[in-house]
Amino acid sequence: MKPLLVLITVTVIALLIFKCIDGIYDIPRSARIGMTAMLLFTALGHFMFTKGMAMMIPDFIPLKKELVYLTAFIEITAAIGLHMANFRTMTAWLLIFFFVLMLPANIKACFYNLNYQTGNFDGPGLMYLWFRVPSQILFIVWVYFSSIRI
Repeated sequence: MKPLLVLITVTVIALLIFKCIDGIYDIPRSARIGMTAMLLFTALGHFMFTKGMAMMIPDFIPLKKELVYLTAFIEITAAIGLHMANFRTMTAWLLIFFFVLMLPANIKACFYNLNYQTGNFDGPGLMYLWFRVPSQILFIVWVYFSSIRI
């Protein structure tokens, strides 16, 4: 829920700033700024909640803690790449692929009632899945329309 709030809030603020400065609503650029803020916010969570996020990774995958740090690095790199014209499209496609790859971890968290912030099994369960899957789809569409189809 928090990443979605960051995404929308920062996008709206950027829209208003661009309207005041340039006289137009620069929707794609504002949406990329919002996505950047969200990616940096979620990357921070990877460092703050490493244990809980490692628990979300399917059991057959080794080096879970290292993978959590790697995904934080991927998010930070994508946040930068979305603003580099030469790399924007490639970054966007890789980010879409990344969002798809993250879905199994979120599904596991739901079925095991994982609370990634506490590293316990007292999470929201399936209710989280009903929010997470649509928000994951929204993130994919958001990246597509703000960075690929401009």
